[in-house]
Amino acid sequence: MSAGRKDRAGHSDVGATAMATFMVICTFREGTDMTEVFATVAEEQAQAAALVADGRVGSIYLAMARGTVFIETFAEDPQEAVATIKTLPMAAWWDLDVFAVNAPPEAGDAAGAAGDAS
Repeated sequence: MSAGRKDRAGHSDVGATAMATFMVICTFREGTDMTEVFATVAEEQAQAAALVADGRVGSIYLAMARGTVFIETFAEDPQEAVATIKTLPMAAWWDLDVFAVNAPPEAGDAAGAAGDAS
């Protein structure tokens, strides 16, 4: 990776090898014993920190009332994004859904994206 490159979250070198951004939606399966899940919190936090440091994961958001975790993931393709998430201990209890995401267009680009000929 080339030195000095950063993604929008400020992670160094992300994007140097055609990395794309994905939002991985992780939903706890029905019937999951949350006491087992909570027993892995320290291990989960350590692995998540390692993935952030490696530039493979960005923001992580929890919606515990809905049993859902949202993980910004940087990968070359959806399969790599899933493989990254599956390194997390809690992935054993999750169903995954992967979305390729991108930033909204710049103000000047929005008109062109909408088909404005001017």
